[in-house]
Amino acid sequence: MNSRSLNVVKEIYKPYRYTIAGKAHILKSTSGDIVIKEKEKDINSLYQYLKSRGFNYFPELIDGSREGINIFEYIPDTNMPKEQKAMDFMKVVGLLHQKTTYYKEVTEDDFKQIYDLILSQIDYLKYYYENLYEVYFKEVYPSPSEYLLLRNISKIFASLNFATNELENWYVKVKDLHKYRICQIHNNLCLDHYHECQKDCILSWEKSRKDSPVMDLVNFYKCSWFDLNFEVLLNEYFKICPWSDEEKLLFFIVISIPPKFIEKDKEFKRVKNIREVLDYVYKTENLIRPYYSVQKEK
Repeated sequence: MNSRSLNVVKEIYKPYRYTIAGKAHILKSTSGDIVIKEKEKDINSLYQYLKSRGFNYFPELIDGSREGINIFEYIPDTNMPKEQKAMDFMKVVGLLHQKTTYYKEVTEDDFKQIYDLILSQIDYLKYYYENLYEVYFKEVYPSPSEYLLLRNISKIFASLNFATNELENWYVKVKDLHKYRICQIHNNLCLDHYHECQKDCILSWEKSRKDSPVMDLVNFYKCSWFDLNFEVLLNEYFKICPWSDEEKLLFFIVISIPPKFIEKDKEFKRVKNIREVLDYVYKTENLIRPYYSVQKEK
């Protein structure tokens, strides 16, 4: 962050309280509360585009003219249950995607790139977990973490096989399509970036780009799967921004890929990390299963 510009702003506002929260510098003063962030992209152009599409759920840019920094209005947050906040969040995210949707001309090569990227991730994890299994299986007296993985690794491979099979089905469905939905995605969704007080606001737009709405919800799921009921949240989101079957399928494929088990030195951490991988697999399977039950009935 440009320290010169930051010091000039401090001199102007003369804050009685100065707080650093992540990449944001919060200044509270008698003349008003502001947030200063490093200038990473042209936020003003993004805001003007969002306003033109009827989307106004973001903090006002007070000053974007200073070198290296942007100054935003400060939006306080309310203290409410995270489940309720997440429901409100999904409505706003649905509006963002719905209001900025357009359809882009695509070719089979565009879908092939997505297919290859996902398949390479699946193949890498298969290879990684197969090697772990071989190493752990040779242990005469496996540790608790090794035993936990050996007993449950079939669930991990089942998830990877499911993702592989459904990826093939997805590619068959989309390879002859000529148009694909694109919208403005936030690309950094989490509950910490959503505040409700005088107005509802999504914060931290520095990573925003135009892409499939699937990417936004994949990122949100990856960071919040443990804490929130995504079956309810997805239903709320789809009321505002319905997806095609191909988009839903792509979402289910990507989230069904289990995370990589990170080996730690201490046994307690190793057991905890394996347990988190398994919890992710089971919870994701429970989220996806009802959709496939409905499809089977049809």
